[in-house]
Amino acid sequence: MSWLDEHPEVRNIRVGAADLNGQARGKRVPVRFARKIEEEGTRFPLSVLNLDIWGEDVEDSPLVFEIGDPDGVLKPTERGYVPMPWLSIPSALLPLWMYTEAGEPFDGDPRHALARVVERYKARGLKPVVATEMEFYLVDDSGKEIRQPKSPRSGKRRMGADILSLRALDAFDIFFNDLYDACEVMDIPAEAAISEVGLGQFEVNLVHVPDALKAADDAWLFKMLVRGLARKHGMAASFMAKPYEEFAGNGLHTHFSVLDETGRNIFADGSHEGTPVLRHAIAGCLKGIPDCALAFAPHANSYDRLVPESHAPTGICWAYDNRTASVRVPGGSPMARRIEHRVAGGDVNPYLFLAAVLGAALVGIEDAMTPPPPIVGNAYEQEMAQIPQTWGAAIDAFEASPLVKRIFPQLLIDNLVMTKRQELHYMAELSPDQQLELYLDTV
Repeated sequence: MSWLDEHPEVRNIRVGAADLNGQARGKRVPVRFARKIEEEGTRFPLSVLNLDIWGEDVEDSPLVFEIGDPDGVLKPTERGYVPMPWLSIPSALLPLWMYTEAGEPFDGDPRHALARVVERYKARGLKPVVATEMEFYLVDDSGKEIRQPKSPRSGKRRMGADILSLRALDAFDIFFNDLYDACEVMDIPAEAAISEVGLGQFEVNLVHVPDALKAADDAWLFKMLVRGLARKHGMAASFMAKPYEEFAGNGLHTHFSVLDETGRNIFADGSHEGTPVLRHAIAGCLKGIPDCALAFAPHANSYDRLVPESHAPTGICWAYDNRTASVRVPGGSPMARRIEHRVAGGDVNPYLFLAAVLGAALVGIEDAMTPPPPIVGNAYEQEMAQIPQTWGAAIDAFEASPLVKRIFPQLLIDNLVMTKRQELHYMAELSPDQQLELYLDTV
């Protein structure tokens, strides 16, 4: 019996794939046509995965007029149907990824980019185990300026920001109950929720899974769910890197370890320091930060978050259990040794983000790279190389990097660079308020 047979209440489906900005691009389809898509797939122009943040074609893209804007074939991913609990009518999403007419994975598809990295691990008998930490703001965007929404529980605005406050969570208990119920039916492994540093800011941890593609799917679907469910509750939710100038930005941190064919964590040897392979992976991550900054900070607003003493890293360094570092080895059991990558904002495309993190770590392992000594103390007060501080610098670094070419296919590199240069050009015409309005719902 198929999933749709088990869910006769579903009246329509969405079929969609993630573009380079992580936006869901697709179609609304009556249920009676679902079987055909399951068996044959559907067709979109290849260029649909290479639109800018406004949903416009990229000027001079070779995918458009140069080759006649041909179609790709989109096939269901292994995820299968996912309920869409934020909609009023029972509906389901069927996630897709794109192939060429000849049946090859389309190099411009960000999910395929992550799959390539995972396959390189598999070829070495290795498997990444990945978790993500999803930070977002709940906001009232009904006025000229965004502000904290009224509590669905009390109808009051709580004007304080309390780190790890149960009171703050309780104020939005109705929303969080619905969120966790929705994660359950969508198979998103949501664990702890906490209140964060900012006003109306929260974090939900998605637990470790031994499948990087599922971890990226979970993060992509979670962002879609939170934004949709917040609207259902009369609020907005935003993962943009810095929605408020005066409050902390939204991060998307990932924790990962790597297992060998026997299930052993190759980062752990029972010591506090961990294995040499742990340090090789850390060195690769550090090497990848300036080169892959565009995957960690893909938008104009992203760079407002990456400033000193803002709960976001600015220096390229690593440390044991030190949250001022860009790469952190958390404390806890030595046998659970893992890496936390802390650079990315909540506005990233999860597929490109995890491909960049895991790809850079793998390059470090392949090349047996050696990192500098771990820092001690406040990274903001120490002299070190810095994460690119402007969008333009990050675009240039991504385009020129030999390391990036070891992680991503050339077509994806070219497409992302063209997309971001177009956005950089047109974003200069927008006021800060217009940028906020654009990014609030999209990223």
